[in-house]
Amino acid sequence: MVKLAKYTKPYLVMILLAILLLFAQANLDLALPDYLSRIVNTGIQQGGVENAVPEAIRQSEMNRVAIFLGAEKDSVLADYTLVDKNSADYAKYVAEYPILETESIYVLNQIDKIELDRINPIFGKAILTVSGIEQVLADPAKASQMGAAFGGMDLTKLPPGMDLFTLLGKLPADKLTQVTDSVDKKFAALGDKMIVQAAVSSVKTEYKALGMNTDKLQTDYMMNVGGWMILLTLLSVVCTIIVGYQAAKIAAGMARDIRRDVFQKVESYSSTEFDKFSTASLITRTTNDVTQIQMVIFMMVRMVFYAPLLGIGGLIKVISKDSPLSWLIIVAVLTLVGLIMVVFSVSLPKFKIIQKLVDRINLVARENLSGMMVVRAFNMQGFEENRFDKANLDLTSVSLFINRIMVVMMPMMMLIMNGLSLAIIWYGARQVADANMQVGDMMAFLQYAMQIVMSFLMLSMMFIILPRASVSGDRIAEVLEIEPKIHDPKEPKKFSTPFKGTVEFRQVSFRYPGAEEDVLHDINFTAQPGQMTAFIGSTGAGKSTIVNLIPRFYEVSEGAILMDGIDIREVTQHDLRNQVGYVPQKSALFSGTIESNLLYADKNASPEMLNSAIEISQAAEFVNSNPEGIATEISQGGVNVSGGQKQRLSIARAMVKKPPIYILDDSFSALDFKTDAALRRALKAQAANSTLMIVTQRVSTVKNAEQIIVLDEGRIVGKGTHNELMKTCETYKEIALSQLSMEELS
Repeated sequence: MVKLAKYTKPYLVMILLAILLLFAQANLDLALPDYLSRIVNTGIQQGGVENAVPEAIRQSEMNRVAIFLGAEKDSVLADYTLVDKNSADYAKYVAEYPILETESIYVLNQIDKIELDRINPIFGKAILTVSGIEQVLADPAKASQMGAAFGGMDLTKLPPGMDLFTLLGKLPADKLTQVTDSVDKKFAALGDKMIVQAAVSSVKTEYKALGMNTDKLQTDYMMNVGGWMILLTLLSVVCTIIVGYQAAKIAAGMARDIRRDVFQKVESYSSTEFDKFSTASLITRTTNDVTQIQMVIFMMVRMVFYAPLLGIGGLIKVISKDSPLSWLIIVAVLTLVGLIMVVFSVSLPKFKIIQKLVDRINLVARENLSGMMVVRAFNMQGFEENRFDKANLDLTSVSLFINRIMVVMMPMMMLIMNGLSLAIIWYGARQVADANMQVGDMMAFLQYAMQIVMSFLMLSMMFIILPRASVSGDRIAEVLEIEPKIHDPKEPKKFSTPFKGTVEFRQVSFRYPGAEEDVLHDINFTAQPGQMTAFIGSTGAGKSTIVNLIPRFYEVSEGAILMDGIDIREVTQHDLRNQVGYVPQKSALFSGTIESNLLYADKNASPEMLNSAIEISQAAEFVNSNPEGIATEISQGGVNVSGGQKQRLSIARAMVKKPPIYILDDSFSALDFKTDAALRRALKAQAANSTLMIVTQRVSTVKNAEQIIVLDEGRIVGKGTHNELMKTCETYKEIALSQLSMEELS
């Protein structure tokens, strides 16, 4: 996969945009549990009241609270403004706080969050103390219980009509400090957060006393927080849609680029490189392997970037809250990491095997489909079914092993996730009961835990496809990294104009890559323009190998091949092959029409040129017999035409090009003798000024050639005309007599 990283370069901006959107989505998703916590804690439990610092408070109540503010009294009062009937904003405030008609009130100024957080616990302690005293005074039986908090004072012995708060306000400073210190000790066990939560009830009571609609206050708070949750969810959905689109576009674009480069690279291969990869393997690498890469790229953009952001963000949120349940998350995360590592280490070696098995099943299926007629002719359907079944079962066996490993992950993940949920609820409920945390905080913690586990679930999905994609990436890189053995020179020469087409083999020897010995030895001959040079010999003598060296499908091991006196290695492959009309031993037609196949040689060829080529190749009869003519459809590989028709169309395609050099590699083998003779006569007339090189097994085909080269085990054992070779070359004579009688040969 790393070797294919260069393909991300054109998409870096899109990837960065996707990461930014994923970062935004992760933050939006991580914000939702906090809002849920606020709805439960503040909206439901606290009636929509957020702070222990009231927005407004009666003057009489503030006077009582001020007694317990201690040294912070002046700073707290400075944050409020006294409003009465003479105030400029009286009309505005009386509608909101009806009690203002009968009593002055203090209204909170516009203060920043820092100041609000500072005075929250201070005001909370004071208002809780006042509320507690008011509740005790309402029940005289409990008055004696408050004495300890007021220096041992017996509140039941207060003079009749004496107000306790008035008495406390008249206490000496040292005595009042003693009282406030005693109150502070009572609150020491509670944290600031719990003090604020406890004080909210008193603040809500004060709001009712002010005449405020507390039900509306709660509803407004719930609607506000709920509205923000809906907005954040919608924004998260928008981010998800955009990232999904971006991920699909990046993955498809990179797959297209990789597939294009693989195809172009394979096109640049010489026969040497083709020998290293089977056709089935190259097909698998270009299709299945690229699809694996495309899938993993999509998943990486969509999940691999998002999952860590969500998981790490969730951990930060949990740790920042200093929750007593944090250890549960740590245990779950460590368990998940261990599970993923075990599964990954077991499955990775199998993924390396599975792609080779895909190659194998592709090969067997391709051979069966292309050789179906042979299979049926020899009644080998059962054998081929068993061969395919074995390849299929091998792939199935490895796939099942991997799937068994992978399917363990999901139930294990769900077990961990559900176990974590149960543990959080169990331990969280105890913490709530002990007043160490609120219900909303426990619910938020539960959601964070699920988000963290879900991030690992997403990563686990990546670990299912990443190993296989990694293997596919290595296989694709293997194709892309191979440098063709045959390449153009840095400073190429140009053929002289006009180009004659003389081909000379000068002491040429050739050895196939990896072979122990040469297959061609010291080949020397010259093919002249206007002449037919024919190659004949037994099977495996090296005839096709010689003609394959001329277009540089292979590179000579020793010696040189010259065209018009220029070494073919000193010109570009394009210029070299532009001079050659090549008809391969195995005729190849492409899906399309007869016309499109002929235009393959020259896309600008006129209809007259096409018809002339068809006439010369003796294909006119069967082409014109079809109502569509040259518009007749050709199936893939030319399976809807006979072998002889395929060869004639291949020769016609070479004729359209009108090159100075023709190479026909055993291109008459499927033709009857009459068609063979007619085609050679027409070809001789058409290519009168061209160099004609023919590989054949038929003596009748080469009988009239100006130069016949006889090969045996990679060596030239005879060279000359038919009559000369019949006298001087025993090998040629044996071949000739095996095919024709002496009368026919004379």
